[in-house]
Amino acid sequence: MNPQTIKVACSNCNLRELCMPVGLNEQQLQRIDDIVAVRRKIKRGGTLFRNGESFTSLYAIRTGFFKTCVATEDGRDQVTGFQMAGEIIGLDGIVNDHHTCDAIALEDAEVCVMPFDRIEELSREVNALQHHVHKIMSREIVREHGVMLLLGSMRAEERLAAFLLNLVQRLHARGFSQSELVLRMTREEIGSYLGLKLETVSRTFSKFVEDGTVEVKQRHVRILDTEALKRIVNNQQACH
Repeated sequence: MNPQTIKVACSNCNLRELCMPVGLNEQQLQRIDDIVAVRRKIKRGGTLFRNGESFTSLYAIRTGFFKTCVATEDGRDQVTGFQMAGEIIGLDGIVNDHHTCDAIALEDAEVCVMPFDRIEELSREVNALQHHVHKIMSREIVREHGVMLLLGSMRAEERLAAFLLNLVQRLHARGFSQSELVLRMTREEIGSYLGLKLETVSRTFSKFVEDGTVEVKQRHVRILDTEALKRIVNNQQACH
């Protein structure tokens, strides 16, 4: 790849502020541009990496939507997370040098491949990058902690309300609407992630619709009353 193609990858990328450190000078940015080796396109249903595969790179999602999942002992897929454009995926591989989950595209996607040894090397020179990598890892730990709390103590309504609020907040950070979203995942995948049966997810969506909190047309969800969703979640937290 010629340097020009790479230059487009970071310096001129509209997602740069989401996946790269902010406030770098020209020279630092030039160095960071060198990290992104290639871009990979993944078709819907395709796999970015698999559980057990050796870990070499982190991936910045440029377009598209992914789910991460692990196979349970009885052969089911347990969804462990959903990732969208501007987010970094592959952090699970850092600990033992191999991936601990599968990453599957829920729609056609493109990722920027960032070889981890290059990131580490450059982190020693560009402090902002090191700080940024730590921040991404920390965010991931906080997210997982949130999911554990979600699964540990919340009723179905609270879990789904928290899930929708989290999703719309992440999409809003990317310039999308604060109240409308298209669910890239199935009800079943939502259930797997939230530890709920498919019928419970459907029933809870129906209850939100009846209460006038959301409007649902297949995968299109419109949040009519954000405050009501927040109350559902916060009442829960107040009780514990």
